[in-house]
Amino acid sequence: MTDLFTLDAEVRTDLGKGASRRLRHANKVPAILYGEGQEPVSLTLEHKNVFRAQQEEAFYSHVLTINVDGKPVECLLKDMQRHPFKQVVMHLDFLRVDAKHAVQVNAPIHFINEDVAEKKGGAMTHHVNEIAVTCLPADIPEFIEIDVANLEVGQTLHLSDITLPKGVTSDELAKGESHDQAVATLNAPKGASDDSADEATEEASAE
Repeated sequence: MTDLFTLDAEVRTDLGKGASRRLRHANKVPAILYGEGQEPVSLTLEHKNVFRAQQEEAFYSHVLTINVDGKPVECLLKDMQRHPFKQVVMHLDFLRVDAKHAVQVNAPIHFINEDVAEKKGGAMTHHVNEIAVTCLPADIPEFIEIDVANLEVGQTLHLSDITLPKGVTSDELAKGESHDQAVATLNAPKGASDDSADEATEEASAE
């Protein structure tokens, strides 16, 4: 099977909206590669390969290898433009990476044991589905697993409650305590407060 994190690309010199439309009609995707103090390079990739790769969650936080006219370049996907209603990738932005330079990425969250938490009588709410982190390319997490089994009804899990992988830091927490975002809450079931009020009314009437 073709490596989903390695894509072949060609340098393109025919630029502009008209050129991009012609590429898309030929089932190709225009892209740009920039970063690491080098000049941006305009590229062309095969749409079928890009479309297949972008269906994988790890494609968005994995170090990719783009073979630019046969020369491998390590990079990260920084932006993707999709057609508003067709299953078509319109444009890609790739950022070059260096193994010695830290990068900022959004790592997806995988919540586990939600069923265990909700058996306590609450309903889980996700406030975020990814965490902005900084780390070296080799330390980029494919995802961050968060175990919510110990959450109690009415309790909220914050960024500061999460143990990140070694070498990985939270961009928000680096800004200070006021940026300690809520990640998930085990909410009390709807109507719980109303039930309590009814019980209090009945007790008052009995007296």
